Amino acid sequence: MKFYCEITSWGEEALHFLDDPSANFIVIFDNNAPAELAEFSVLHTTANYNEDPAVGDTMIICDKAFDITAVGDEALHTLRQIGHCTLSFKGGTAPERPGCIMLAGDTPLTAADFKMGATIEVY
Repeated sequence: MKFYCEITSWGEEALHFLDDPSANFIVIFDNNAPAELAEFSVLHTTANYNEDPAVGDTMIICDKAFDITAVGDEALHTLRQIGHCTLSFKGGTAPERPGCIMLAGDTPLTAADFKMGATIEVY
């Protein structure tokens, strides 16, 4: 396992981006996120970070599997340092933004999938 953390909470606005097809992303932060960013973020425990996630790896979020299709230049640095990046579910071989990890999967992630203690894992 390259990466593992547990979801502890999410801001009131954090899951609204999943419902918007033009957005289709979540922002993650460890529990130390500033309050103004926590409102829009899925918060998690400090990650067990063993190795950088990479294209071709599998990310499991709330028991749903996604292939990592692209990783932005800043995503791994901020993920390693403060547990932060944007997880976009649009797939594609180019990251939308430098802090973005692009994911593709057969089953969409929905707001109903999120539960306290659910995990984010990378293999």
